[in-house]
Amino acid sequence: MNISASSEDYLEAIFVLQKKKKEVRGKDIADHLNIKRPSVTDAIKLLKDKQLVSQEKYGFIELTPKGKGVAEEVLKKHQLIKKFLQTVLGLDEKTADQDACKMEHGLSKKTIDLIMQYVTN
Repeated sequence: MNISASSEDYLEAIFVLQKKKKEVRGKDIADHLNIKRPSVTDAIKLLKDKQLVSQEKYGFIELTPKGKGVAEEVLKKHQLIKKFLQTVLGLDEKTADQDACKMEHGLSKKTIDLIMQYVTN
């Protein structure tokens, strides 16, 4: 499935928020991503169309099984890249986190696999 970097960020945010609290609203996502609420509304509509999230009208936002799978993969990549940036390059946590967020969408599977091998050895 071809999903934009922005959509991946939304799915990851929902996944992280659902771990912290069971019920996620658009406002929670907007606060987490530091964006405006109307942007969340538009993104959720797109994610619903792709069957990655579900939401009753004005209700809580939940990941579908398919959306949860995508979110877990994005989060794994993020954590792996962040670990690499911190342990290998010596970046501080905040910078590593910000850079990992940018990199997680653009790296090839081959590069991710090589980073995984390097970090886990």
